[in-house]
Amino acid sequence: MPTPQHDAQRAGNMADASVPEGQYWFVGSYYSDREPQDQMARFIAEGIWENGFEDRYFDTVKSMKIGDRIAIKSSYVRKDSDLPFDARGHAVPVMAIRATGTIVANPGDGRRVAVDWTLLPEPREWFLHTGRHTIWKVTPSNWMREALIRFAFWDGDQDTDRFRNDPAWAKRFADLDPKPEQHFEWTAFYEEMATALVAYRDRRDELLAHLAVLQERHEELSFLVDRDRRDNPMPLKDICPFTVMGTFNRGATPTKRTEIAAGWAELLGIQTPAPTSFDGIPLLNNQNSWFFPTAATRHKHDVDNLWDVFEAALAAADSSEDHNRLRFAEAYSRARDIYRVGTKLTMGLFWIRPWNFVPLDGRSRQYLKTELMLDQDFFAADGIAYVQLLDTLVYKFEDPQFAVHSFPELSWTAYLERDGRGAHTEKAETTEIEDDDDPTPVSPQASYTVRDIVTDGCFIPEPALHGYLARWRSKKNLILQGPPGTGKTWLARRLAYALIGTRDNKSALRATQFHPNSSYEDFVRGWRPGSDGKLTLVDGPFLEMVERANAHPDVPHVVLIEEINRGNPVQVFGELLTLIEAGKRSPRESLQLAYPRSGSESVHVPSNLYIIGTMNLADRSLAIMDLAFRRRFAFVSLEPNVNDAWEDWMAKRHNVGSDDLELVRTRFEALNDRIAEDPSLGGEFRLGHSFVTPPAEEHVPSFHDWFRGVVDTEIVPTLEEYWFDDAAKASAATEALLEGFE
Repeated sequence: MPTPQHDAQRAGNMADASVPEGQYWFVGSYYSDREPQDQMARFIAEGIWENGFEDRYFDTVKSMKIGDRIAIKSSYVRKDSDLPFDARGHAVPVMAIRATGTIVANPGDGRRVAVDWTLLPEPREWFLHTGRHTIWKVTPSNWMREALIRFAFWDGDQDTDRFRNDPAWAKRFADLDPKPEQHFEWTAFYEEMATALVAYRDRRDELLAHLAVLQERHEELSFLVDRDRRDNPMPLKDICPFTVMGTFNRGATPTKRTEIAAGWAELLGIQTPAPTSFDGIPLLNNQNSWFFPTAATRHKHDVDNLWDVFEAALAAADSSEDHNRLRFAEAYSRARDIYRVGTKLTMGLFWIRPWNFVPLDGRSRQYLKTELMLDQDFFAADGIAYVQLLDTLVYKFEDPQFAVHSFPELSWTAYLERDGRGAHTEKAETTEIEDDDDPTPVSPQASYTVRDIVTDGCFIPEPALHGYLARWRSKKNLILQGPPGTGKTWLARRLAYALIGTRDNKSALRATQFHPNSSYEDFVRGWRPGSDGKLTLVDGPFLEMVERANAHPDVPHVVLIEEINRGNPVQVFGELLTLIEAGKRSPRESLQLAYPRSGSESVHVPSNLYIIGTMNLADRSLAIMDLAFRRRFAFVSLEPNVNDAWEDWMAKRHNVGSDDLELVRTRFEALNDRIAEDPSLGGEFRLGHSFVTPPAEEHVPSFHDWFRGVVDTEIVPTLEEYWFDDAAKASAATEALLEGFE
């Protein structure tokens, strides 16, 4: 078990080394009641970490293992000059590491774990790549996470230059690029105005008085009047913050929008100049430019509910701790249900914190569905669903292959993909679809690592397995090839578990098998008769996994294809053969399928979808694989592994004596040498270790009897097939295998 002294000894050489595989936990210390209290001092004193929620994270806490490393974090934003890089006026996400430790016991109640804590003398601040939940499980699956683990547990430094220049943060924090419209300089003014507006919740009369002044200056604001039950106009008697910001986010010239924004800056004391460019900002429809109903239909708490979600959104943007997120989700659901608000609310959220919230205006919804493959009913999304959407997109933004890397860039790109007919506007939404579902986050399952592969009975050294995984992560597509019985399918499935991080997430792994009649229609999409006798366009297993991977971008998903060369892979994959390349896993590279559901549908393969195949080299009925297909894959050749690791495992798992194991090993290696040296066969026809290894769960009372049964029913028929024209050779090989094994 790691100790602080052990960590200190290793810190010096961990800077460039890969961190140990396993689970690393970053946890909060605030309980989720209305006035959260910091529990860290109690946690340290009692040697525990405790789940403060009554309705979530129980399975997650149960999955924490003895020996896992854990750190107490707090998250917030900073917007000051005392930062390790130039933030260019933007708020910087920060995660402070306050204490680290090792889990020493887990009673399995889902409530608490025992921890050997070390309190840091001063919190250490980590920037940009921060967790969005009270419990954040981190595995060393990419360079960002490895860097975070080294920083938190081995006193490593953060290369902030590398992070700020990553696409996920470059638009805010990197050196300026040659596309000024994508610097989104307007965001600083919008954020400062939102921050200033908070102070006016109980001073709305001042906002209304200033609005009257601005209405005298700008005829464009004459629309902001209330109406009684007889539809008679009357001055507004209340106002919400989103409606205030909507005064310069509706159809008007850029010059006029700047003037109105500057007019509000006078009252609010905003120092940042009003923007002169409004690239990619979704606009209100001029016929529906306020966020609350008129007096004739307004409910008592409508405006207060809008102020509630405004304040909760700012708090959630400043700190991603779960009590803030839950407060925001609840406030969002209440405000969304106000008459004629709906998804228009998300536009207001985007204005006040454009780097934290996605606008769901018509153009952005279309982009999310057609380009990013997020098939979601955005109109029906409540607060929990909206927060989950934000999490999904943030994970996607951190993928360098993804098409966009921030909410402003998403909105801007959606705007560019219009047909050029003018401003980015939102039509009035008067119809809401009710949704009774209550989506809840999926809890992490028990971890699975390379060490578990070895424990399960793999006889390949751990460093080699780590190499296979590293190559697979880089290439995205991997094929295990080798003679029969070398455990290709067995290892492929366990490598998939290790890549995913657990063997319990059944939806993240899909296995299929190719055969000579496998087709594009079976694997990708094709027409199939429905129950009504009519042909229906049905997605195959590959597109199903594309959809799952897009919906959960933080989770690796795997398609396992057994006997991948038994079919015609080029024909089965079709146009997706291009899209599975590692460098083309982006919506920018999307293509239309052979059987599209609409004229505008196109598909890309997400970067968190991995393919692993198995290939039997001894089957001569198969054609040589197409070179274009081979270039998309990395290949790993498996060998018969009747080695020292095999002997150790057989002795421990099946209690087989060393003399018997050495005898079987010697005879089996001699048989494989005979097969490899035969000019009509060769090395690819050797027999793998699966022939002489009982399944882990099988009880073997007598290894002698078990081995004789395998020779009679499996090895002899195989040898007779190999030397079908020379029975004496097969018989001699069998006798040599069994010599001394009586």
